[in-house]
Amino acid sequence: MVTPKKHLGQHFLTDLNIAKKIASTLKGDSYKKILEIGPGMGVMTQFLLERKDKDVYVNEIDKESIEYLKKNFPALKNKIIEGDFLKLDLEKEFPGKEIAVTGNFPYNISTQIVFKVLENKDKIPEFSGMFQKEVSERIAAKHGNKTYGILSVLAQNYYDVEYLFSVSEKVFNPPPKVKSGVIRLTRKEKQPDIEYDFFKKVVKTAFNQRRKTLRNSLKSYNLSDNLKQDSIFAKRPEQLSPEDFLDLAKKIKHDIR
Repeated sequence: MVTPKKHLGQHFLTDLNIAKKIASTLKGDSYKKILEIGPGMGVMTQFLLERKDKDVYVNEIDKESIEYLKKNFPALKNKIIEGDFLKLDLEKEFPGKEIAVTGNFPYNISTQIVFKVLENKDKIPEFSGMFQKEVSERIAAKHGNKTYGILSVLAQNYYDVEYLFSVSEKVFNPPPKVKSGVIRLTRKEKQPDIEYDFFKKVVKTAFNQRRKTLRNSLKSYNLSDNLKQDSIFAKRPEQLSPEDFLDLAKKIKHDIR
């Protein structure tokens, strides 16, 4: 047995039915490799390994979990990637290959995991897993919703986002203080034709002052008076759909050339 460690945000899933359900959320056939983040004692890994059409790898930072996996899952020989997922060079680990990413994610780094996936969107056609319910809902939120924000806009422009189901806090050891939610992101065939880093910066700048109109929150871009007359600048960020934000970023990019 592995002892859950608070500093790693570990809450081990104990319900096999839910573990199996999450493992089955990856539906794509364009890739052959799956990377599970934070497998712990392999409660979900065992079901991923049943998929004969996929090559399963795991990424784990906890030394105790790594030793447990090596001892109990011989199928993972040479497929345990040790270390912090946020520091992982996915192209180096999987050169020239697309991979799907899944897991029961540590809540303390879950939003950072989504940003890492977005940065590697060209390599990750499908992404699923369990988050704190509030984070899952934020990623899937529609514009006009108070939980709609940076993650919603970025994720929904590059992926089709589905909130799949909720999970009780009672099926974990130790039980977290919040409920969980499982989501799936499937990469869109048509990707936004704008530099990701620039787009991300525009969205973050807008939401950093979400109560203000875009005319005020985006002042730092020194936009032309002509562009600022566009009716979109009279709106607040949560009023814009993900597609509206894409149009906005393109207009700003063109204006500041």
